[in-house]
Amino acid sequence: MNIAYWIVAGLLCLFYLYAGGMKLARSREQLRPMMAWVDSTPMPAVRAIGLAEVLGAIGLILPPLTGIAPWLALAAAIGFVILQICATRVHLSRGDRRIALNITLLLTASVTVRLATTWI
Repeated sequence: MNIAYWIVAGLLCLFYLYAGGMKLARSREQLRPMMAWVDSTPMPAVRAIGLAEVLGAIGLILPPLTGIAPWLALAAAIGFVILQICATRVHLSRGDRRIALNITLLLTASVTVRLATTWI
């Protein structure tokens, strides 16, 4: 279970570090081709989502790695489940039916929640 956690959490961490970093560093015009929803979302909210993604990615890896407050990994994984539920709702409310990535991330985060309970 431990190896499975590190593989799944590592993949999620890489994805969310990249996606969150882009939301923090790029302008609306640079994000628009990849994320059409940024047009209808205030940039401070986009930046806040990016910050939450980066902090969540760190929370998946750092606490279990250091052994300090490993329950934070579970909290980060639960946060990603909630984030993807909300992201799916945003896509569907905009009429965007391309939610395969959201569903994949939701399922991956759900598996991470299950695997993170092994050390809690």
